[in-house]
Amino acid sequence: MDDLNIRAEKYVPGLCFDSKNNIFDIKGDSYPENTTELYAPVFVWMKIYLGNLKKNREIIFNVELRYFNSSSSQTLADFFDILEEDARKGRKITINWIYDEENEIALECGEDFQEDVETLIFNLVQKGD
Repeated sequence: MDDLNIRAEKYVPGLCFDSKNNIFDIKGDSYPENTTELYAPVFVWMKIYLGNLKKNREIIFNVELRYFNSSSSQTLADFFDILEEDARKGRKITINWIYDEENEIALECGEDFQEDVETLIFNLVQKGD
């Protein structure tokens, strides 16, 4: 399966989904004008990817968002729901929520997401200088 790469722009995070190593990075800011339009192909890709991946393969997601709007937050929740569903079937999925030590809002959002998941491994990772 081909990797999925979306280059970061002013309002759009960079997305690098490495399907060979099962490591996915989301980094930057997310407050696009049309969140649904931006993330629709990501959801399609993710569902196909998960459907084709052997169940014993671990997946790691690194999420490092400095700022995101409420519609992006809902998109992240939907994204985590898809991953949670797959993890309930036995796959080990780790989310690393990476936040800057001075960004209390990012930490609080990560804590909220962490409370909402049951079978995902959800790590809060403070980024140093």
